[in-house]
Amino acid sequence: MIRVLLTDDHTILRDGIRALLTLQPDLEVVGEAGNGQELLSLLEHTSADVVLMDCNMPVMDGFTTMGYLREQYPALRVLVLSMLDHENYVHRMLEAGAHGYVLKNADITEISHGIRTVAAGRPFLCTELGLDMLNKLVRTTVAVSEGSRLKTGDLSKRELEVLHLIAEGLTNAEIADQLFTSKRTIETHRQNIIEKTQTKNTAALIKFAVSNGLLGQ
Repeated sequence: MIRVLLTDDHTILRDGIRALLTLQPDLEVVGEAGNGQELLSLLEHTSADVVLMDCNMPVMDGFTTMGYLREQYPALRVLVLSMLDHENYVHRMLEAGAHGYVLKNADITEISHGIRTVAAGRPFLCTELGLDMLNKLVRTTVAVSEGSRLKTGDLSKRELEVLHLIAEGLTNAEIADQLFTSKRTIETHRQNIIEKTQTKNTAALIKFAVSNGLLGQ
């Protein structure tokens, strides 16, 4: 039997969660608290395996409470139950020591599964949060990839010519002679190429050009 402590400042929500958890044969609600301070007082005389706790509470919120729980009850598992779905709140609570995070709009099946998961020593993130974070990660990865990929059209025909000659090891003066232009013009082209490719020096520029297939154009 997994012993659960409910900690939330909304009595109606606690009553609803307690009623639903009572239907789970392996879960037992052994106490309730309206904030972190009440929870710590309750733990002085009530043994539990998992605390189901909100992070936005009066008197002592979940963020502060986590510090005391980690220090005084390191074996106690904590599953956050909150309406706060921004990744900053999730990260803060997990960083503070929470073992899982589930949103209040999750159904009792997912909440119960979260309690069992953290009680077994494994981390838990509800489906909605997990999918949202995964989608954000994919979008960020794609954006970074697309942002770092230089298209041929980003360099002018003359800049591509200069890039090829730079890769061949020619100096600005030698490139100017070969392209029948001034050294100052080549220096300008080189600077523009470096700015467009966001590289710092010739070696980095050539490496970037090779990696992005620019020398094959």
